[in-house]
Amino acid sequence: MNKRFATREVCIGKVGVGGAQPIRIQSMTTTNTRDTLATIEQIIRLADAGCEIARVTVQGLKEAESCEVIKNALLQKGYEIPLVADIHFYPPAALRAADFVDKVRINPGNFADRRATFIIKEYDDATYAQELERIEELFTPLVEKCKRLKRAMRIGTNHGSLSDRIMNRYGDTAHGMVESALEFARICRKLDYHDFLFSMKASNPLVMVQAYRLLVDAMQQIGWDYPLHLGVTEAGEGEDGRVKSATGIGALLLDGIGDTIRISLTEDPWCEIDPCKRLISFVEKARDPKCPLFLGKRPERPLQSSLPHRGGNVIAAEGAEKADFVWRERDNSLLSSKKEIIPILSAHSSPLKKPYALEIVEEKEWPLLKTHTPAFVLFAPKEARIRETRAFYHFLQENQLQIPVILSFSYQGDWDDIVIAASAECGALLIDGLSCGLFLQAPFETTELSFTILQALRRRASRTEFISCPGCGRTLFDLQTVSQRIRARTGHLPGVKIAVMGCTVNGPGEMADADFGYVGSKSGKIDLYVGKQCVKKDIDAEEAVEQLVALLHAHGVWKEPQLN
Repeated sequence: MNKRFATREVCIGKVGVGGAQPIRIQSMTTTNTRDTLATIEQIIRLADAGCEIARVTVQGLKEAESCEVIKNALLQKGYEIPLVADIHFYPPAALRAADFVDKVRINPGNFADRRATFIIKEYDDATYAQELERIEELFTPLVEKCKRLKRAMRIGTNHGSLSDRIMNRYGDTAHGMVESALEFARICRKLDYHDFLFSMKASNPLVMVQAYRLLVDAMQQIGWDYPLHLGVTEAGEGEDGRVKSATGIGALLLDGIGDTIRISLTEDPWCEIDPCKRLISFVEKARDPKCPLFLGKRPERPLQSSLPHRGGNVIAAEGAEKADFVWRERDNSLLSSKKEIIPILSAHSSPLKKPYALEIVEEKEWPLLKTHTPAFVLFAPKEARIRETRAFYHFLQENQLQIPVILSFSYQGDWDDIVIAASAECGALLIDGLSCGLFLQAPFETTELSFTILQALRRRASRTEFISCPGCGRTLFDLQTVSQRIRARTGHLPGVKIAVMGCTVNGPGEMADADFGYVGSKSGKIDLYVGKQCVKKDIDAEEAVEQLVALLHAHGVWKEPQLN
């Protein structure tokens, strides 16, 4: 039975993660770490907002040495919040930072490997073994130092920065993400070092959830119990960023997976803390102890749907403009976009007239579907929604019933709580193909929220999808301002994915999941990508947004925005 996947406790400074500890909240500074005063100010503001672990960018030795100043100043001001050094590409920086910080985050995709170039190369077993020996030689000094100084470590895989070596053997897949982390974890265990945890981050919540499930499945099989840090990378800003993060992180937390979280937003770091608190609060109330861990491959193929949008239909209250079906409270019916009226009948209605939508609330009503075939089912369980929906789909498949299902869930509370709760709960089901759409009911208009959830989970593209990083000390331009400019110019292109990345650490890798990319390459300069390929290099930042628009024109995806 699932209360939470049992992990060992790992101490990061004085903060315990995993075991019986509560779910911890993390964030990351956006300042240049060499600017110690600005970095200290951000960490203090984060701590005051409720952040429990703070991460800083460490590109080189100067940033590593700045960590000493930052840590000492925080302690002098009475702040014991653990400090984490974020390392990419440069092992000597990790070794030096370990003298001062409480945890070192390494990326197995680039700690010992160069930035991926997506080359095709065959590795036989002997060659691959030699590569692992090279990694062990480079990684061992850091492990031994962390063990000696009692520093924690995060082995943090990013889908956007897998090495060419991993991708050539395992593919650009969730399985490749897991294997990338396990290679480094085996070295830690070989050296009898266990103060580490994992993360499996991706900008696509479906990939992210699959990677964590595969990792937990692998750990269960080999008897490991290391804690898990959860996050969706490059989630973006505003409601879009909160929804995308909550669908992935919330889906895992509701299944009992995860010990610490970060909601990565293209906003000031302290703006990340409130949605984290709301998500944890919701999960603590909604997690079902009778719901078993849901691991391995996606469990069931979604049923075929006869509805207009196979996996992404939206029902909304009367007055909504974009919805596929409008609920008319006065006669408890649905008006379709084709102006057809569809009665909503309860399982005990008599007679059952076609076409109609049947509302199913309790399990004792399910057998009715063996003799009556509604246009679709509004599935509205009173409690244990995730467990009940999974069981309902199992019933449909056992009885070979091809009936579309719409999740009919109601929510109360303020708007920010509803956004987080609906995204987490619906995300946990939509990720596995369990529903053909949403009917969200709340004291507020929920049409746009429904579309945002469906877009986040690749169920229905109703506008441009943006993949934008939260920024860090490596960021080479004003990420928030530029991101807003790009959204304003290009946000009307359904089905187009645009990535806005502050630097090239994850940039080229995340381009693989985007159609177009805007990436900081050096101070005042931008690279533009089409998929994985850099097509324009070192453009002046003042011209880059219009150059991106020109690129969209050149590739035939531009449409003029419609005036209201």
